[in-house]
Amino acid sequence: MPVDFETHEPGNPRVDLSEGTNARRLLEFLLKTPTVGYTPAELAKETGIPRGSIGPTLKRLESVGLVRHKEPYWAAAEDDRIAAATAAFLGVEAVADTYSDDWYAENDGWAEELPDLSGEGS
Repeated sequence: MPVDFETHEPGNPRVDLSEGTNARRLLEFLLKTPTVGYTPAELAKETGIPRGSIGPTLKRLESVGLVRHKEPYWAAAEDDRIAAATAAFLGVEAVADTYSDDWYAENDGWAEELPDLSGEGS
């Protein structure tokens, strides 16, 4: 994952959990069965993430306490950070499900048709 070289601080790990990232996909998969451990090969097979990306991604997730490791298995961590991540994922999914057919999102330029109520235009 490329970083801004000038602002990067090696001792301060950052994990991008944006939708579609390998970290997000792995964490979402592990959260489905938080008490089950998987080998990197099993995770690659189950998630479709290239095997070479699994190890580095799991190590980044481990460095911020989101997964745990007992050689050779990996599982979701068991603390409040996982609860917070799960709640965030579920919250975003709920909002997306509720508002996915939003008229405003599907009609670009709607704001241009609004009248100017500021009084500055008169």
